[in-house]
Amino acid sequence: MAVTITQAAADRAISFLQNRGSGVGIRLGVKTTGCSGLAYVLEFVDELNAEDEVFEDKGVKVIVDGKSLAYLNGTELDFAKEGLNEGFKFNNPNVNGECGCGESFTV
Repeated sequence: MAVTITQAAADRAISFLQNRGSGVGIRLGVKTTGCSGLAYVLEFVDELNAEDEVFEDKGVKVIVDGKSLAYLNGTELDFAKEGLNEGFKFNNPNVNGECGCGESFTV
C-alpha cells in the first residue's frame, strides 16, 4: 500500500512549498504523545534520509520514515476548511481509537 493525498491537500502543500521557496516535499510521521499514545507530525522536507519512503501523488512528494509507515500505511492526507478553522486531516484506516480531545490516537 501507500500514503495518498487529496487534491485539496496537494494544492495546499504546493502553495506552502512555493511560498517557502524551498523543499522536496512534506513529511508525514507519528510521535509518542498524548492520552492515546501517538500523534501525527507534518513538516517540510529539505533533504531525504536513507530510511525514507517517498510516495508521489498529485505532484507532491509525501515522505514517510520506515517506523512511521507501519502506522500510516493506507492513510490519505486531506485538507479541510470548517468555519474559521482549516488544516490537514489524516484519514487513517489503521486507527482503533482516538482520545477525547482529538490530539492523539491508537492503532
